[in-house]
Amino acid sequence: MRIPLFSWLFLIPLYYFSLSINIFHVSGQCPGDQQSLLLQLKNSLVFDTATSKKLVKWKTGSDYCSWEGVSCKKGCVSNLDLSSEAISGGLDNLSSLFGLKSIENLNLAYNFFNYTQIPSEFKQLTGLSNLNLSNAGFAGQVPIEISHLTRLVTLDLSTFYFPGTPSLNLENPKLNVLLANFSELVELYLDGVNISAQGTEWCQAISSSLPKLRVLSLSTCNLSGPIYSSLLKLQSLSVIRIGNNNLSTHVPEFFSNFPNLTSLRMVNSGLHGAFPKKIFQVPTLQIIDLSDNAQLQGSLPEFPKKGSLRSLVLNGANFSGQLLPNSIGNLKFLSKIDIANCSFTGSIPKSIEDLTQLVYLDLATNKFNGSVPSFSMAKNLTLINLSYNQLKGQINSSHWENLTNLVSLNLRHNLLNGTIPPSVFSLPMLQKLQLSNNQFSGHLHGFANNSVLDTLDLSSNKLEGPIPVSIFNFSELKILSLSSNNFSGTFLLNSLQQLRNLSSLDLSYNSLLINYDSSRSSFSSYPHITTLKLASGKLGVFPDFLRYQSQLRYLDLSLNQIHGEVPNWIWRLSNLSQLNLSCNFLVTLPGPFPNLTSTLSVLDLHSNQLQGQIPMLPRLATYLDYSRNNFSSSIPADIGDFLMYTMFFSLSSNKLNGSIPKSMCKEPYLQVLDLSNNSLSGPIPQCLTTISGTLAVLNLRRNRLSGSVPDGFPQHCSLRTLDLNENQIEGRFPKSLGNCGMLEVLNIGNNQIRDTYPCLLKQISSLRVLVLRSNRFYGLMGCHKISGTWPKLQIVDIARNNFNGEIRGRCLRTWKAMIADESDAESKTNHLRFQVLKFSQVYYQDAIAVTNKGLEMELVKILTVFTYIDISCNNFSGQIPAEVGELKSLYGLNLSNNALTGTIPPSLGNLRQLESLDLSNNSLSGQIPVELGGLTFLSFMDVSYNQLVGKIPFSTQISTFPAESFAGNKGLCGPPSLLKCSDTNISPNAAPKDRDKASKVEFDWQSIYTGVGYGVGGGVVVILLMVWEEGRNWLEDSIDKILLVILPMMGYSYRTRDEWDDDEEDEDSEEESTYIMQDYSGDEIDSEDRVFRGPYCVFCSKLDISRKRAIHNPNCTCSFSPPITSFSSSSYSFTP
Repeated sequence: MRIPLFSWLFLIPLYYFSLSINIFHVSGQCPGDQQSLLLQLKNSLVFDTATSKKLVKWKTGSDYCSWEGVSCKKGCVSNLDLSSEAISGGLDNLSSLFGLKSIENLNLAYNFFNYTQIPSEFKQLTGLSNLNLSNAGFAGQVPIEISHLTRLVTLDLSTFYFPGTPSLNLENPKLNVLLANFSELVELYLDGVNISAQGTEWCQAISSSLPKLRVLSLSTCNLSGPIYSSLLKLQSLSVIRIGNNNLSTHVPEFFSNFPNLTSLRMVNSGLHGAFPKKIFQVPTLQIIDLSDNAQLQGSLPEFPKKGSLRSLVLNGANFSGQLLPNSIGNLKFLSKIDIANCSFTGSIPKSIEDLTQLVYLDLATNKFNGSVPSFSMAKNLTLINLSYNQLKGQINSSHWENLTNLVSLNLRHNLLNGTIPPSVFSLPMLQKLQLSNNQFSGHLHGFANNSVLDTLDLSSNKLEGPIPVSIFNFSELKILSLSSNNFSGTFLLNSLQQLRNLSSLDLSYNSLLINYDSSRSSFSSYPHITTLKLASGKLGVFPDFLRYQSQLRYLDLSLNQIHGEVPNWIWRLSNLSQLNLSCNFLVTLPGPFPNLTSTLSVLDLHSNQLQGQIPMLPRLATYLDYSRNNFSSSIPADIGDFLMYTMFFSLSSNKLNGSIPKSMCKEPYLQVLDLSNNSLSGPIPQCLTTISGTLAVLNLRRNRLSGSVPDGFPQHCSLRTLDLNENQIEGRFPKSLGNCGMLEVLNIGNNQIRDTYPCLLKQISSLRVLVLRSNRFYGLMGCHKISGTWPKLQIVDIARNNFNGEIRGRCLRTWKAMIADESDAESKTNHLRFQVLKFSQVYYQDAIAVTNKGLEMELVKILTVFTYIDISCNNFSGQIPAEVGELKSLYGLNLSNNALTGTIPPSLGNLRQLESLDLSNNSLSGQIPVELGGLTFLSFMDVSYNQLVGKIPFSTQISTFPAESFAGNKGLCGPPSLLKCSDTNISPNAAPKDRDKASKVEFDWQSIYTGVGYGVGGGVVVILLMVWEEGRNWLEDSIDKILLVILPMMGYSYRTRDEWDDDEEDEDSEEESTYIMQDYSGDEIDSEDRVFRGPYCVFCSKLDISRKRAIHNPNCTCSFSPPITSFSSSSYSFTP
């Protein structure tokens, strides 16, 4: 059938009419004029036109569906994305936004609506499937009207909450009301919203209302635990984020039953107990983050092959003593491992080398040992952090060559050695290289060009040789630290002009000669430095380019050779906060300081030759050290006005006179005040003790202070050290000192205080050092009621007083620190010190003088392991209590010059750490116990002038003591005394003989044959040496070489026969003789012979080796004693 042509022509207009009706009908579905509503919305919103990338482009006349952030369905706006538009207001219940009722997806995230409430008119947008108001600056109560949006699939109200700012709350309505109608919800993000719900409440609300939930994100919502198993209803749950809440609960094992679990994040949630291993083995799990849960314990399981895990973060959890399983190599998709601060032990498994997808690896602050594995297969690695472990061995060049994407390598604080491979420096993307505090050695060779390296830290190693000139190829270098090595050669500071981006330089404590040539400087070409540390660099001048370093904050020029005057310009550096010029030869400190910077908080000028008046102090300084100079004036009366923020202030070891001004008491934050070793006089200001609410250390030792100790220590006083030794203080012991419950060191020796034993301190359990020496104390030692003890007491010196009565054994038993058998090697390095500034390395170190081994010694560092009792020169009577033998960690015991009677208790043989024992000048009787011969550390013993009898026990240790140690005991005999024992004397350690047994004379033929053999062999050797001159010379040379090695280790010096032959003064009297000379003069031997002879075994830190009165070579130690090390004579240290 054919239709005529005119019929087709008739149908064409009909078609267009129909189409136009259809278009009108579709656009008629959209409520209101969509374009008009959008433009009204734009005009009502307050936003930054310079930042906006969407709203600013909305204009009349264009197709609104093509505007930025807008998309439509059939002409109606369905998606509106105004995120990150810098909107700051203009959204309320009258907004035209709520006229766009066809919107399905709305995103207003990352704006700032000035903490206004979420408008309730959101209820008009009932078609919404996805609503994102995250980090939009809303605050206040979440409106109940949000619950009318029943079609929601995604709801995101999350926010970054900062303390002190208004929060977004969900309290009325509560969580269960908000979620009641969200049966279609798949993703819920309420992070940062204050929900404040218990575990039963929030678990029930979620599990009963959201059956389709896959993502649950409720971090920082003030939620509590426990976590209830009702959550198991959510079988679709895939992502759980509930970190930064105070859950205070264990992790439920039912988490392993979620079949679709891919991500579990429970950061900083107060978790405790053991973490269920099964959760690690969930086959779908990709991300797990349990960081910052210090009470959460656990261990890693054996991981199955082809596991899905991609990110393992346990940073700060407690996996103490656990090993990292070798099966971790089965996790082929693993890209991030962060198990820092977890106390893992053992070696890093070699299988970790097979993780080719690794991007981020942080194993820092554990106890891993062994070698560093190769990560060459993980070519995408950007960060490796193995710092603060116990890794050993070398790092091979081949381990690093393929890591072309590596940005940060941190191997600090390990035990790595060998040379640093050059390939590390040439990694093309490396920005941070930190290898400090290891044992790397050798030279640094030339560096290849690296345009991105900004941090290079090689400090605290054993590197040597010159610093390569090619280090200046690192054009982007910002931080360069080469301190505490053995670099040598010359370093010219002018070279810094090549490192235009440098901000921090530390070359301290090397063997460098640091020079500066002012004639070769263009001040404008130097980089803007913020930190410059050149300590111990033999620098002779102040680098004058520093006067133009306006950004300089930390300057350390200590331990150099700078003479003369401190330049005025140094005080004009407006940002300078820490200045250390100590240990130089500075003489003049010009003042008044012009334009003194108000930012200077740390000023260390100690150990110079500064003289004259005490200079004006920076008013905001927290640390001021003017000690060990030649300031000779009195302390200014108004000095307290300049110390309003000071925490540490020292004027010790100067030549100050006059009195202590009362203005010192104005210092509200003062923690350490050290005015020791001056000539200050007058009384101690009464107010000085009343500020001890903050004062922790008060050191007025070695002055001429008089009067009594002010009895005004307040309740809850914070004093830890009170040192008034060597003054002229009299009166009674201050009773209010018992208020100082944190007191550790009390030294009031060498004064004229008259009182009884200080029982009022018995409740202070922190007391470690008690020195009452050389005063006028009297009465009994100890307290009648032992209700309080001194469990930490380690040094007791009450010598040279008038105490009497018996030594009470029960009193000694309360000194638990002396009873403990100290075997922890690490504790031998701990010493009493007070940290002045929190989170810093600024400490005050306590020092004390003791009389030990017949010598007065300065303990410049008081080790917590060193224990010592001196009650000599009193009027104690009765027997030595057997309880003394329970003080197993005692190093020194002096009971001399008393009226003690009875026998020496055999229990003293239990004091295995004892090095010094003085029982002289008493009335002790009986025999010397055999048990004393077993004290292998004993290097000084004096039992002279008693009434002891019998044979002196024979032992290797006792035989080394001089005869004077046993003098004045008429009944003692045998070596080392000069009196021989008669045949009738019975050795106290000899085995009893059977007197009924007839004596028999028998030949021991084996012994005879052995003796004859040795005699014949020795004779042959002697005859050969007599006739063979070349062999004799070879033997003598060999003996010389052996003795030259051995004897200096024992504290002796040795001169070979050749040296004696060359000595013209001794040729006549001592021909062909070999002499061993001890390292002290004959006069010293004569004067001290009675006091000291034999091996000198001393705990390393107990000597002040700067004393010139040393009796013995201080390098001499006995077996198992740590070597003597040299300490600074300063009792405090500062490291900026």
